[in-house]
Amino acid sequence: MRIYALFTAMLLNWGMVFGQSDPVIMKIAGQPVSRSEFEYSYNKNNSSSVIDKKDINGYLDLFINYRLKVKAALDAHLDTLTSFKKEFQSYRDQQIRPSFISDNDIEAEAHKLYSDAEHRIDNEGGMIRPAHIFLPLRQKDSQVEADRIKNRMDSIYTLLQKGADFASLAKKYSEDHSSAQNGGLLPWLIKGQAFKEFEDVAYTLKKGQYSKPFRSPAGYHIIMMMDRHDYFPYDSLKNNIYNYIETRGIREQLINHSLDSIAKTMAFGTTREQILNMRAAEMSAKDNNLKYLIQEYHDGLLLYDISNRMVWDKAAKDEKGLTHYFRKHKKNYAWDQPHFKGIAYHVKRQADVQAVKNSIKGKPFDMWADILRHTFNNDSIIRIRVEKGIFKRGDSPLVDKDVFHNDTVTVHSLKAYPIDATYGKVLKKGPESYEDVKTQVIDDYQNELEKKWVKELRKTYKVEIYPDVLATVNKH
Repeated sequence: MRIYALFTAMLLNWGMVFGQSDPVIMKIAGQPVSRSEFEYSYNKNNSSSVIDKKDINGYLDLFINYRLKVKAALDAHLDTLTSFKKEFQSYRDQQIRPSFISDNDIEAEAHKLYSDAEHRIDNEGGMIRPAHIFLPLRQKDSQVEADRIKNRMDSIYTLLQKGADFASLAKKYSEDHSSAQNGGLLPWLIKGQAFKEFEDVAYTLKKGQYSKPFRSPAGYHIIMMMDRHDYFPYDSLKNNIYNYIETRGIREQLINHSLDSIAKTMAFGTTREQILNMRAAEMSAKDNNLKYLIQEYHDGLLLYDISNRMVWDKAAKDEKGLTHYFRKHKKNYAWDQPHFKGIAYHVKRQADVQAVKNSIKGKPFDMWADILRHTFNNDSIIRIRVEKGIFKRGDSPLVDKDVFHNDTVTVHSLKAYPIDATYGKVLKKGPESYEDVKTQVIDDYQNELEKKWVKELRKTYKVEIYPDVLATVNKH
């Protein structure tokens, strides 16, 4: 309990001191926004990498709208959803958990891992660098084949005994092609990396010695011991060990161990989550950038969820609303040139030219693709190739020539589909329905919904701005 009390007192004292130098710049729905918070957001969104930079007054409305949306999300209790809590806590913990261990802790673990490996490997005979000549023999091969391979390997061994160069023999006869080109040289090995039969022979050899032919589950070998020594020095493996720590989750294990150790020093029943919560509060109190980074992610998740509910997903699914919006603003989508709404297609047989037209005639445009797919391209047989869409001049050579009567373009027929055709209609005045310009209409409709939503939020929640404090942004 004393730890909790001390921790609370520390935060209170810090807040009293800091609050004096960090005035409130505005209140949104009664909630104060500090100058430092606004500065963090403004400066981050107006950095050197941002193209559309805004002055403080220009950014003010964007910030207020952002906070109003977050407030709406909080009032809708979106922050209580399990999915939100899980994602936010995961992000926050990514920022906080590393603080529970130091570079020295990682270094100590790296040395421990190395020491354990060194002790085990050296006690098992150290490291070996063999070369081998290999002839494969499968388990299902006949005895006749096995005898043939053995006799061949015995012949190679005889050449060795007569003074032939091992590397030259490996290049000429070994069927381990990856090593043969290097004179049979294999990587550095430790116990447990090769067949037991291979290791039993290899570890009996001194540097420069070669073995008699022997059999492993893979086939026949002759080994030449090129080098052997104790485990590599630590410095030569340090980067690999650090990479192992990161990829195998050992860093997280160390953090968990640290959290559990801290929990043992605190009140009975203290959880890792409680410790993380305290550390987050402590670190945020000391570091505004971290505090606002975490808050930014928290609010960003809420903003995404509430915007999806109120604007994005709502607009995309509102067929009636989209249709009404399109009709009301149809002139905004007028084209300056005719468009062709239909298909450009390629067939193998002349009869299919008309068959395609007959299959989709009188059918809704959005159904054409499915109709054609099931009628002509079922059972893994592709009878036609089709490009469906709304084409303007320049979009398709076939449409340009066949529909817009441009005889200067060249249409290259598909090799297996030599007959070209088009079907559809020319729209001279503009799109027939919002489906013809769906993406644009949805974007515009979303913008309208968002404007209405923001207007309602401005009516619902009180916004108070303190101009005297606003004037000091980045000037104190």
